[in-house]
Amino acid sequence: MVVGGGDSAIESALLLVENNEVTLSYRSEKFSRLKPKNSENINNAAKTNKINLILESNVQLIRENSVILQLKSGEELNLTNDLVYIFAGGELPTQFLEKTGIQISKRFNYTLLSHKK
Repeated sequence: MVVGGGDSAIESALLLVENNEVTLSYRSEKFSRLKPKNSENINNAAKTNKINLILESNVQLIRENSVILQLKSGEELNLTNDLVYIFAGGELPTQFLEKTGIQISKRFNYTLLSHKK
């Protein structure tokens, strides 16, 4: 199981598909910020059944041998699973980074990180 919809999740899922049965869970209805080649490759892999793509799903529970996904419809899907790779975005751990000497500032909608000397 690979969780996420960014380039890192897609690239990892595509690498894993060579020797594994791979399911990709993504919370949205479509991928919105992928590199064009990643978008093409993941869509081709899904169309040819190389990857089980489950859009509009969220991981509810990870067990030793299974994962429960909640679908947009409210239905829960229990999938047998060995490993879970999570490539979920999130919030930058600003306080932690500042305590370790990283200065954080925002300019032009980008977060800039620099280490204090």
